[in-house]
Amino acid sequence: MTRNPTLPIAAVSDPIKVALLTDDPLLRAGVSSLLEQLGSIDVVDRDRAEVALWDAGVDATKTLSRLAELRTLSMPVVAVVSDVAHVAPALAAGARGVVLRDQVGPGIHAALAAVRSGLTVMDTALASSLVPNQPLRATEGKGRGELTEREKQVVQLLSEGLSNKLIADRLGISDHTAKFHVNGVMMKLGSSTRTEAVVEAMRRGLVRL
Repeated sequence: MTRNPTLPIAAVSDPIKVALLTDDPLLRAGVSSLLEQLGSIDVVDRDRAEVALWDAGVDATKTLSRLAELRTLSMPVVAVVSDVAHVAPALAAGARGVVLRDQVGPGIHAALAAVRSGLTVMDTALASSLVPNQPLRATEGKGRGELTEREKQVVQLLSEGLSNKLIADRLGISDHTAKFHVNGVMMKLGSSTRTEAVVEAMRRGLVRL
């Protein structure tokens, strides 16, 4: 958990003005009811909100492409995702907090209050997904080599959640060639997983969300 010391910390007794941003009527109804029960939270329109609770949706294959919406929000955001693999991309896209969709519960009040006060928060189990059980790779050697134009196309498609086969179909190349390019992208970006490659590409401005 980190804090920006330059941000004022609102009194914990002040109601939190929250914008609930979701296209899922079931989640909206459930979370609205939960927030009402918790008290000290006012669900308001986006332009009046201090914090946004943003839902990535139930289709995990579209989450990475939808994360661009986070950059358009003027208030700090707690993102609701359906897969731990989307924690790092959500943070890279600007979320100040991340919770799993099936774990939204009473603890969301503390998360919203913390984010309003300038903290970055997430469940302990999610935090562990950002720190693999192995020594961190040295930064030297990370990101060696510039991506070719084809590799830039591949990493863009990776950010949309496409499999190697779908990447091959989209680019009109063989599955073997697509796999070769994906491996090349991961090597040049110093990544051991596709998600890490997308996050690093986002940091370099190589991915358009």
